[in-house]
Amino acid sequence: MIKLKDMISRSLFTESKKLRVWDFDDTLVKTTSVIYVTNGDKKKKLTPGQYAVYNEKPGDEFDFSDFSKVQNPNEIKKITNVLRRVVQSSGGSGVHILTARASFKPIRQYLKDIGINMSKIYVTALASNNPKDKADWIEDKIDNEGYDDVYFADDSSKNVDATKKMLRRKDVKWRVQLIRH
Repeated sequence: MIKLKDMISRSLFTESKKLRVWDFDDTLVKTTSVIYVTNGDKKKKLTPGQYAVYNEKPGDEFDFSDFSKVQNPNEIKKITNVLRRVVQSSGGSGVHILTARASFKPIRQYLKDIGINMSKIYVTALASNNPKDKADWIEDKIDNEGYDDVYFADDSSKNVDATKKMLRRKDVKWRVQLIRH
């Protein structure tokens, strides 16, 4: 545990270590990718936005195969412009894209294609839709890499709520933003 005098000393003599994290789907880009949900004989398609608020039912089986590539991307410029400014001002240090997708390479390529400097940006593909996994990933960065100033943007209220819950227990400066379109 960090003592108060150590925190004051650190804040007076060093700059904070900033962690800037963005979700990908429906936060930075809209795509035509869908999640296929099968339950018995019933089949349906969910957009990432619908999936973000979907309440799983017993017997649901999910197919995320559409997310192996970035299909028909439509950049969400209001948010990507913020990402661009942060990358420009920080050189990309501490900037991360955190996605539920299983593959990071298509995301890196897409961001490069729209002119975002990817030299220092990390893309982490969790291969998980569990909101706790995103919160745990951010917590690990705080606990093990010393980040003390956190920004997180996501379109899923479940991810936002899980991350806020975790951050309230941490002695860090933070801002969590629910992205709505």
